[in-house]
Amino acid sequence: MSEPIIIAIANQKGGVGKTTSAINLGAALADAGQRTILIDLDPQGNASTGLGIDPDRREITSYDLLGGQATLAAAALTTDVENLRIVPSTPDLSSADIDFSRSADRTRLLRRSLRAEAGADLVLIDCPPALGLLTVNAMVAADAVLVPLQAEFYALEGLSQLLMTVRQIRQTANPDLRVNGVLLTMADSRNNLSQQVEADARATLGDLVYRTTIPRNVRVSEAPSFGKPVVHYDPSSKGGIAYREFAKEFAGRLKKIETKEAVNG
Repeated sequence: MSEPIIIAIANQKGGVGKTTSAINLGAALADAGQRTILIDLDPQGNASTGLGIDPDRREITSYDLLGGQATLAAAALTTDVENLRIVPSTPDLSSADIDFSRSADRTRLLRRSLRAEAGADLVLIDCPPALGLLTVNAMVAADAVLVPLQAEFYALEGLSQLLMTVRQIRQTANPDLRVNGVLLTMADSRNNLSQQVEADARATLGDLVYRTTIPRNVRVSEAPSFGKPVVHYDPSSKGGIAYREFAKEFAGRLKKIETKEAVNG
């Protein structure tokens, strides 16, 4: 069986819809039949909470995955979404930068664990809002990076730093890493600034920016408190519809990765 495609979902800024996008993309792809594992690599554990994983269920976590104490298959918990499993996170992960700083292969800890058989087609990694050791591990392990980008004034300025990190990792640790795309989140068609940021992003990045944008939507904000992705909590909401559309567009780009890997293989 072939290895899963691994996508790191990253942005060093917090509050850009990164975790929300990870949860809803994973759920929508799982609903379409993709056997998906979401790795919660953020010490805040919001992806775990957003999929209804109570703290007392988080006995094996992404920290154990990094340390080599658990395999991906053993660490992945089932969720209420069929075909979607999650490797949960706890605050213990916040010490990872220190705990693993002396490991000779510290940037490849996650890659080692993810390249084993786990019965999945796709692995999504929800990175913390920082460009530290955890995010670097995710990028070294990944085939591609998905960047959620909030439609706000400083968005593109922060993006340049992230893309620079991707280039550095391509040069030093993972030459096959690519940018899957940029997803505009929290967009407001009534807001002139939001429209201008979207126009600038498309002018600067071209086809890297997904056609689908995720709007500001109350249902998207409510869903995590019920332990559900919005695509299940309220599928007919603007946010639910947008994430379904995004998942279809994402799946199209995924096929290009699969085709390229098949040719190279």
